[in-house]
Amino acid sequence: MDYIFCVRSIRDGEFIAEPGANYFLKIPSNVKHPKPTHQINKNTWIKAVMAEARHGPQDDAPVGDIVVYIHGFNTPMFTMLERQRLLRKGLEKNGFEGTVISFDWPSDDMALNYLEDRTDAKMTALRLVDEGIASFAAMQTPDCRINLHLVAHSMGSYVVREAFDDADDRPQVASHSWSVSQVLLLSGDISASSMAAGASKSSSLYRHCVRLTNYFNPFDDVLSLSNVKRIGVSPRVGRIGLPGLRPDKAVNINTGNYFDANRGKFAGIPNAAHTWYFHDDLMMEDMERTIRGDTDRHQIPTRLPGSAGNLVLWPVGAPVG
Repeated sequence: MDYIFCVRSIRDGEFIAEPGANYFLKIPSNVKHPKPTHQINKNTWIKAVMAEARHGPQDDAPVGDIVVYIHGFNTPMFTMLERQRLLRKGLEKNGFEGTVISFDWPSDDMALNYLEDRTDAKMTALRLVDEGIASFAAMQTPDCRINLHLVAHSMGSYVVREAFDDADDRPQVASHSWSVSQVLLLSGDISASSMAAGASKSSSLYRHCVRLTNYFNPFDDVLSLSNVKRIGVSPRVGRIGLPGLRPDKAVNINTGNYFDANRGKFAGIPNAAHTWYFHDDLMMEDMERTIRGDTDRHQIPTRLPGSAGNLVLWPVGAPVG
């Protein structure tokens, strides 16, 4: 089964790209298009996700991992579910034993709908925390060690940042203890300057996570300033990386050299420079090791030292240059 927390509206028995109520979906593995009929009770959904997250010895207390995937703009539900499954398969191939779920916000299947998607992202972002993360936190006891991680792609990074920022402004949410372990940003569609140390917009995100890892690709044409869908938008962390002045818990991974050297194998993927992450074994290995969290950021073997304090994604033992 695949589990999705959806905040889209429903029309004529189908989910549409407009903000709606909260729906907790349980999708059979042979289904490609989620439907409102896949909805189950929220408490039942959370308990099922927590049960799937468990792995390893459970003698002393529950232990496990939940990865929440947050998709980007111009992403219909069937594409979101396909990438959720690719992410789960790739992580499991590298030893991940927890579960992968999705937060599905109302993104449209239209390339020119960038500004509307951005508005809908902001409108629904808080529910990622107050109906999702906070709900999992409330079910955990002091001796429960089920870790929550976020993998945000493209505008999904904006959803995460806005969700954390809004949550700290809401007394009913801020008064409860909540946090996530690892936050991974892929092709993050948020302003690089807003992620600097001391920037008010990102302070909540940094405060409520153990580590933030930003994967960026200088060849990402979707995030280019010249892209007509995004004209006038400032440089993004998914293209130029986090700024030099950033918190110690923030890690920059430059994937550009690796992507450029392997363009051939990504040739059939739409917007490959922006979406290749879901289709690459080395990337999945690096993400799984990051989520596992038992190795220092500089010692993860899929990385090399880079310039400006960055790390570089690169295969173990492969020649450099």
